[in-house]
Amino acid sequence: MSDQDTAKPRQFHFVRHGDQSTTALDWESGPSIVRKALSEALNARNIAFLLGAGCSSLEIDDKQRGIPTMGPLASEFCKHPLPPDLDDNFDPIKPPEWGLTSEEVEFLKVRGAALQDTEYTWNLERLMELLFSLAFIYRRSDNPKHANFLDTVEGIINKVKSFLWERCTKGNFAYGDNAVLDVYESFYRRLVLRDRSLPRPWIFTTNYDLFNERAMDRLGLPYANGFSGVVERRFNPATFRYALAEQLDVTSRKWSAVDGFVYLCKLHGSLSWTEDDHGLFPIRELWPQDGASKVMIYPTPAKQNSSLGSPYSDLFREFQSRIVREQSVLITAGFAFGDEHLNNIIYQALTIPTFRLIVFANPNAKGEIAKLRGLRDERIWIIGGDGPDEKNPAHYFNMIVEHFMPQRQSDRIDDAVRLVMETMGAKKDTVDEQ
Repeated sequence: MSDQDTAKPRQFHFVRHGDQSTTALDWESGPSIVRKALSEALNARNIAFLLGAGCSSLEIDDKQRGIPTMGPLASEFCKHPLPPDLDDNFDPIKPPEWGLTSEEVEFLKVRGAALQDTEYTWNLERLMELLFSLAFIYRRSDNPKHANFLDTVEGIINKVKSFLWERCTKGNFAYGDNAVLDVYESFYRRLVLRDRSLPRPWIFTTNYDLFNERAMDRLGLPYANGFSGVVERRFNPATFRYALAEQLDVTSRKWSAVDGFVYLCKLHGSLSWTEDDHGLFPIRELWPQDGASKVMIYPTPAKQNSSLGSPYSDLFREFQSRIVREQSVLITAGFAFGDEHLNNIIYQALTIPTFRLIVFANPNAKGEIAKLRGLRDERIWIIGGDGPDEKNPAHYFNMIVEHFMPQRQSDRIDDAVRLVMETMGAKKDTVDEQ
């Protein structure tokens, strides 16, 4: 008998009902079981998704088609400065503008922040928290030497911003590769068809990228993201109280939210955000941007006294208020529970009897996932494990969308409409060229 014949079928796990025993499902019948359960959960009155960095990362044939997660990003940033290298003409290759110098690395090391084999080598946000804290101290110090230290810290902060800006805007997706965008489009097509009597779904994300916005724009879905205006779009949390509605009966003044309406809340800021001095509403939405300055915003304790503290307090308040409502379901994907602030809000919600938490992650992972599983709480579902192939685990976003999200009858109609638009559009272009 060949090794292929004796190989165990690939399985994933679906932990629910507080069951700690083996919950393995095969890929032949397992996805339908999860789809049925998830379809029932999506009919809850209040639905919210929390999308983490993993949702925008997609490797196909060992090539990154989206944005690497914090681990690979931190590793790439912290390995600089690299030894000098030469091009094909034996000329020195200029290091990237965001590359750290040996002096900057030594500066951080002296202050207890070595960039090798520490938490900073796998999480850039931890490094940013440290840098903002140092800047906060040096900015308020009376020691003349600290003025130079402040310049060094702010220089490193700008390099991290430039690095993230480059990785979030100049990947394959920026040059016609729609692999990640297609996954997001499929996600929203399957999400938005909810009964009109139910509140609209909320999408919370810690990602800076614009995949959510681009996907909904391409699908023609209306959404509220906390900004109002046309020429000058400014952040105003009051807009989260609004919905796009259509009038059903003029005489009785009945209104209903339009189909497909979504609320999008970007908890850690966005590439398209910038700051100016416009009083109560200093955050603008502007795209395309011409650089990383004042765009990437990081929620750190040292920044809560700045003008940017208000947007973050508003955004986190929205997250908290949504998931603590009666009959709420929170579904997390691509989120590793590495954000203590968000974790605390989720754990507080678990004190509400009607709250349910559905986590797409490896059930055998350590840390917070292990703690959640150890609660033996039937309201907590954990779905993940081996995928149909080695390179796509079950809890990856593309697998969630393709295999576990409830399939709607309208998916075929959406595909037919897209085919008409692409075909007829291409035919029109051909006629115009003739």
